[in-house]
Order: sequence, then structure tokens, then C-alpha cells
Amino acid sequence: MTPPSSTPFSTCDFCDKHKADVSGGFRVLPPVFQSFGGTAVFAGPVSTVKCHEDNTVVKAAVESPGEGRVLVVDGGGSLRRALVGGNLAAAAARNGWAGIVVDGCVRDVAELNTAALGIRALALMPLPTERRGEGQRDVAVQIQGVWVRPGDWLYADADGIVVSVQALSV
Repeated sequence: MTPPSSTPFSTCDFCDKHKADVSGGFRVLPPVFQSFGGTAVFAGPVSTVKCHEDNTVVKAAVESPGEGRVLVVDGGGSLRRALVGGNLAAAAARNGWAGIVVDGCVRDVAELNTAALGIRALALMPLPTERRGEGQRDVAVQIQGVWVRPGDWLYADADGIVVSVQALSV
């Protein structure tokens, strides 16, 4: 099977095809995310992290094999600390993650933009987190009011981000 991140897709086409879906199996994230990373378009099965101003579990996740997955980080929308920076983005790219979506902030924009993966986040914040060893991995998270679960499929392009309970094709 061709990896989803290398198969051309359009989130607009997905929305056209699934606009009548009332099952909740197809969801669209609100248009509040900025694009970073060296890859503008990415997709893959979801792995999640839930944390608040502590990126200990994010670091552990990106240092593990990504296998083409997308890490969705529920940072509670905090704009006070950056949950992903250049070192974690480089680790994610090195370990085969397709992308990272952060409901929170990132930092080291020059380094992020050269990383070989897609990154979406709410904003930039130069202040790092304090590592307290808190957070959860692979739990259902709510990102800007939209539920995202481990094993869902996430697709991101210039038009937006969509999530589905199954792999999509146009």
C-alpha cells in the first residue's frame, strides 16, 4: 500500500464527498492552525498525547517509531509554553512521523521549517515547557472542540485538517 502522506489528496475533495456525514466518523478541525514544518501536506493514522505545558510525553512519543503516523497533541490550547521545538521536530522526522498537530504552541520556527514532516500549531511561543513527567499517551483527545482518537486518520493540506475513523480516498 502507498503511504497516505505520499498519495495526493485534497481536504476540500474529502469535505465534498463526506459533507452529508452525520455519523461523526468524518470531522473537520477549525481553521485556527498555522502551518510549519518542511512538509506542507501530510496524512496518516493518529497517535495522541494529552498534556498541559509539559512536553515529557511528547518527547517520548517522537523518540519512538512513528511508522508514518501523525502525532496529535492536546495541549489544551495553551499559548503560554511551546510543546514542540526544533529538537523534537528533528526527532519526529528522524523516527518516521508524518506530522504533528499541536493544540498549543511551538518554537524554533527556522528549525521547524526545515524538518522533514508537517507541523500545525496554534502559534509560536519561545518559552519552553517545564518537564514534570505529566501527560497521557494514546487517549481520546478534544482538539478545538473536535474529538480525535488513536487510530483515526488525519489529513492536512493548505485548505485545512480533516479527521476520519477510517482511511479516506477521493
